Amino acid sequence: MPSIVVLDTLSPDGIALLDVAKSSGITYEVVTGLSGDALRETLAHHDGAICRSGVKITADTLAGNHRLKAIVRAGVGTDNIDKDAATRLGIVVMNTPAGNTVSTAEHAFTLMMALSRNIAGAHASLLEGRWDRQKFMGTQLAGKTLGIVGLGRIGQAVADRARAFEMRVLGFDPFLSPLRAAELGVEPVKSVREMLPQVDYLTVHTPLTDDTRHLIGMSELAILKPGVRLINCARGGIYDEQALIEGLRSGVIGGVALDVFEKEPCTDSPLFKMPGVLVTPHLGASTEEAQAQVAVEGVQLLIDFLSSGSIRHSVNMSPIDPVALEGVRGFIDLAWRLGLLVAQLDDAPLKSCSIAYRGEIASRNTKLVKAAFAAGLLESAIEGVNIVNAEMLLRERGIELEEQSRTDPGAFSSVVAVDVVGSERVHRAAGTLFGHSMPRLVQLEGHRLDAYLDGILLVFTHRDVPGIIGQIGTAFGEIGVNIAQMTVGRSTPGGDAIGVLNLDQEPGPAAIAQVLASCPGVRSAQVVKLPPAGQLPKWLSSAKPSVR
Repeated sequence: MPSIVVLDTLSPDGIALLDVAKSSGITYEVVTGLSGDALRETLAHHDGAICRSGVKITADTLAGNHRLKAIVRAGVGTDNIDKDAATRLGIVVMNTPAGNTVSTAEHAFTLMMALSRNIAGAHASLLEGRWDRQKFMGTQLAGKTLGIVGLGRIGQAVADRARAFEMRVLGFDPFLSPLRAAELGVEPVKSVREMLPQVDYLTVHTPLTDDTRHLIGMSELAILKPGVRLINCARGGIYDEQALIEGLRSGVIGGVALDVFEKEPCTDSPLFKMPGVLVTPHLGASTEEAQAQVAVEGVQLLIDFLSSGSIRHSVNMSPIDPVALEGVRGFIDLAWRLGLLVAQLDDAPLKSCSIAYRGEIASRNTKLVKAAFAAGLLESAIEGVNIVNAEMLLRERGIELEEQSRTDPGAFSSVVAVDVVGSERVHRAAGTLFGHSMPRLVQLEGHRLDAYLDGILLVFTHRDVPGIIGQIGTAFGEIGVNIAQMTVGRSTPGGDAIGVLNLDQEPGPAAIAQVLASCPGVRSAQVVKLPPAGQLPKWLSSAKPSVR
């Protein structure tokens, strides 16, 4: 008889759904406030667990667990769950990404309005017996420019509300199509830095990743529009708190509203003592409606999983039929790597993308291959992407992934080709498998070549003239970077050509600039980072054919 443990206080709506599930043989108990050995012992006696952000499910609390099959976070963030440890044990981790959308968007807008009208300071002043109307002169939102970084569900909800307040909205999301941006009334920009000198308000709705950490830091202070107000209801660390302090002191930043902090709980910060600062203790999803929605959605995820094995909104693994998997496992790896590759070739927002199969692979079920390409395309920009949710995340941003097949053979027995259309150009890549598990790049930007799809790559365009190869080799020798392999492709002799280097070390921006300066025939160079050979994505290497 399956059993569920509720580890944090859950909305009564979720508990009511668990009561109903008893009729189908699923039992539950509520045990909150656990940690350490007590939590480990409790988890070992249940098939499913549901939590919010209070409990910390670590590798130690999962150690030796042979019964637990699924953990659901009633909310979006899963930072309090060790997903690597869960994956190693075959435990599915799921979240509820839609339930708190409106509440978080409303909280971000609440903070923005409160900053505009100096609500916190005016309230405190009146309580102290002062009637300082002039001191708390505010500004209206209408006619101001709002910048939104991250246009998923929450970012789009904020954009809707900003338009209702007659604001001009700029948005940055590398996977938001121009068509979807037009539907939202958002003016897309190519980069965050392009947005910063224009906006009166900036709000972020993106995961905390290596790319978004300290998105606003010391260097950005020089390009921010003076008096800008910054809001963060997403993740602490997206804004560098030291940079916020410096910006407030210098007057570059006119106000800061934070619901999240680099270290939580945060009860003491230099920011708390500064004028123009408004803070709340991570209340973005703290509404009765949001908590009811995420509780019901989370409980239903667990019930469906324990009843039928259904997995939705997984952040660490995906359900894959073993027979289907073995037939296309190598091509899933290939498509994933092609997605990672083309995603790094251009920073411009996507308009569309496609994947095509030719030869023997076209006769197989390519659904997983298509999803793997989408996952690779999105991996660096969106947290928790896998082959279950990748296509949905693309569609949310107005991007459809087209698929084509031809069973007639080409130069190879099977080829997977991908196209990504940006605002200014199209990027094309194609690959095949050598043996059963060695992905190779056989075409890039219309040029035939042969390169390994692993490790550090340098993709460079150049004129097909004598001496280029020697210049490149010499230049990398001078900066101490070893070339493991080189391949070049061209369309016509003496015309445009492209080269791919497999490097043993990653060259930094200064090194690339030095190489370009010493190789006048080279037009551009781009570093691409791919996983080592044989390293599969976590959602593939850990995927299981059935629940335990």
